[in-house]
Amino acid sequence: MRRLWCVGVVLGVALLGACGDPASRPASAPSEVPAASATTRRPAPSSPRVPPRAKPRPPSPAKPPGVLYLGDSLAMEAQRVLGRELRRELGAVYSSAPYSGTTPCDYLEGTGARSLVPAADEAAALVRRLRPDFVVLQFWGNAWGYTPCMAGITHEASPRKYFARYAADVERLGEQITAAYGGARIVWVLQGPDPVTPDRVRRVNDLYERRAAASGDLVSDAGAAVSAAGAPYTWVRYLPCARFERAHPPYCTEPGRGRTALHRADDPLHFCLAPTTTKPGPCPVRSPGILRIAREITRTLRADL
Repeated sequence: MRRLWCVGVVLGVALLGACGDPASRPASAPSEVPAASATTRRPAPSSPRVPPRAKPRPPSPAKPPGVLYLGDSLAMEAQRVLGRELRRELGAVYSSAPYSGTTPCDYLEGTGARSLVPAADEAAALVRRLRPDFVVLQFWGNAWGYTPCMAGITHEASPRKYFARYAADVERLGEQITAAYGGARIVWVLQGPDPVTPDRVRRVNDLYERRAAASGDLVSDAGAAVSAAGAPYTWVRYLPCARFERAHPPYCTEPGRGRTALHRADDPLHFCLAPTTTKPGPCPVRSPGILRIAREITRTLRADL
């Protein structure tokens, strides 16, 4: 399983780089203990002459939520860990179809040969087939000219055109998903800091939040989970170990310093701590940043349920 090195010209590497060894699997991550459900006590009869009520039948177990996860290389590397967390915490029926190097327009139906996503895996096509309860969308906002459907519009050359096009694509993607299956709740995942152009990610996240507010979608602030407290758009390589990382030492990569690594020294954008290789795939090693993102998305869905 391998991870694509994709997110940009800022890294100066091949666009289709990735990390991973297909023979290895990530170790199990800690799970949270679900809160005990409350029980309702049956009131006592008001009089001895009133016959006792029949014991109520327990409610039918809730239908496991269906979750579809789409996105770029950050979703590609996180897909297995997110699936594990969702199944463990929510009993979710989980599917994923991320493609490295993509941006929202790649998942639009009607993009044709200009898309990096096969027609069968475009968002609306998958939603019609799977009818999920949640569609989780994680796009860092790839901003270079490689993605054909962006028609050469880049943040570097023209921020105004880039954000206008990005906003239009986000709106169309949401509309196509809703038209494909109205029962699907869209979840926009907010992104962590961009080490080169911090304001770009802030504005991309703002587009997601505005779209969610206008359409009743959900927002999952996974970016906050991989950012310093009080500085959501200031890039950091390390963060203090969180409680679950301290309780599970393999996720607290530098316990002597009380901190954990989010990124490799040679990759400031991705969160997989394995070396990059030439083919995309899920991250094959324990990576605290990926687990933080997956846990935050899971919390968002659990709160909505």
